[in-house]
Amino acid sequence: MKRVAINQSNYIPWKGYFDIIHDVDLFIFHDDLQYTKNDWRNRNRVKTPQGVRWLTVPVGRNEHRLICEVALGDNQWAKDHWRKLKLLYGTAPYFRKYRAFFDHVYLGMKWERLSDLNQFLIKMISRDFLGITTTFGDSRDYSLVKKKHERVIELLGKVGGTAYVSGPAAKSYLDHSCFLSSGIELTWKDYTGYPTYRQFSPPFDHAVSILDLLFMVGDDAPSFIWGWRGGSCKKAKDY
Repeated sequence: MKRVAINQSNYIPWKGYFDIIHDVDLFIFHDDLQYTKNDWRNRNRVKTPQGVRWLTVPVGRNEHRLICEVALGDNQWAKDHWRKLKLLYGTAPYFRKYRAFFDHVYLGMKWERLSDLNQFLIKMISRDFLGITTTFGDSRDYSLVKKKHERVIELLGKVGGTAYVSGPAAKSYLDHSCFLSSGIELTWKDYTGYPTYRQFSPPFDHAVSILDLLFMVGDDAPSFIWGWRGGSCKKAKDY
C-alpha cells in the first residue's frame, strides 16, 4: 500500500500539518490551485502576551492567481517576522537551537514566490527538525487536467497511490464513493488528543505555528505530534 497526502503549502504550519506528512509515504504540494486570501497560505498564528496573533506575509490583494504564482515584494516582511519571532520566543528553552537556520531563512535568503518559501520551510522542518522520512512531490510535475476531487484521484493514479490521507475539513467536498470506486482507501486524519506542553502566555492553544512547539520542546517535538500515540510522550511538566 502506498499512502499519499496532497495539500496546499502553508506558511510555517501547525503541528497537525506535519502529522499528516509523517503518516504517508508521499506528500504532494498542490500549489497550482486558486490562491485564497485570509487563509493559511501566507499566514499563521503565534503566541504573544496579548494572546494569539497572526504573522502574515504580505502578498497584495490580487485574487486571480494560483498559489504558485503569488509573488513576494521586497524582503522587509522577512526582517519584520524574524524580529517578532525573536521578541516572542528569544527566551524559549530551545530558541538558540534553531536560531541560525531561521536567521538564514529570514535574513540570508531572498524569496520571490510564496510557494517556494512555504515548501522550503516545510521540507526542512520535516526532515531536519522532526526526522520525517516522507518523500515530497509537486502537483505541477504531473500535467493534471481534471478538477476538484477528480483531480486528486487523477494525481493519485499518476503516483501509484492506493491510500489517501486527508484532513477532516475535506469531508465537505470530497466524495468518498469516488475513491472507493477507484480502488483508493480514504482516511480522515484525526487531530484530537494532542498533549499539551508549556507555552508562553496561557491559555494553551494547539492551533499555532509549529515554531511554538520547536522553540519550547526542541528534539522532543515529534513526541507531541505523533509519538504520544505510542505512549512515548514526555509529560509537559518535564519542561
